[in-house]
Amino acid sequence: MEHVKEIRRGTLQEQTFYEQVGGEETFRRLVHRFYEGVAEDPVLRPMYPEEDLGPAEERLVLFLIQYWGGPTTYSEQRGHPRLRMRHAPFAVDQAAHDAWLKHMRVAVEELGLSEEHETTLWNYLTYAAATMVNTPG
Repeated sequence: MEHVKEIRRGTLQEQTFYEQVGGEETFRRLVHRFYEGVAEDPVLRPMYPEEDLGPAEERLVLFLIQYWGGPTTYSEQRGHPRLRMRHAPFAVDQAAHDAWLKHMRVAVEELGLSEEHETTLWNYLTYAAATMVNTPG
């Protein structure tokens, strides 16, 4: 996790990536925009059996907030993330990977982050998407 040190009132404090990019509001905007794309996607939408994408959206928001240094609500509610295990019931192939990244790319770009922050976030998201692939083809 990336940290930046800054001096405040004579003490050295670290600011998390979560804080640097605007905290909860930024991650909520990111994930909401992402799920707008998922809702219309013929590859990804069938992976969400519930009609309402809201619960999935909330889980991803809480996970990303925790991952980037914000509150640990995700783990408090759901335990250890175990992302590969949680995605194992779904056939995640290259097409799903590509669709996921397509919608996430739009969402990331709309945040208007600094180039450094956008690159850091995007590098993680592309890594995470690659690790979720569990079906050849």
